[in-house]
Amino acid sequence: MNLDGYLPVLLFILVGAAIGVVPMALGWLLGPKRPDPEKLSPYECGFEAFEDARMKFDVRYYLVAILFILFDLEIAFLFPWAAVLGDLPAWGAGFWSAMIFLAILTVGFVYEWKRGALDWE
Repeated sequence: MNLDGYLPVLLFILVGAAIGVVPMALGWLLGPKRPDPEKLSPYECGFEAFEDARMKFDVRYYLVAILFILFDLEIAFLFPWAAVLGDLPAWGAGFWSAMIFLAILTVGFVYEWKRGALDWE
């Protein structure tokens, strides 16, 4: 079994891990360690905490965040298609597959809009 083709992948993983770990390790080793009560106190916008950190949030915050990620990622799938659009046949399968994708995306957006998921009250 020849594993020479995996050497660049292994090298990429090692370099990526080193770029992430080495600066943190250097900061921990070489950085000043002078703790005081002010540095160790919890920071919350410059004043003392006045509520429990485990308070309930409205589910709409999470819903809007999930919808943003969902539609943002789906739009990101259109960039490769747009990059090769000039090389595709005018009314070929590449064009119609993108139109079906956009139609499904539009139906999902209209569904969420009609359900009131995008209303902010």
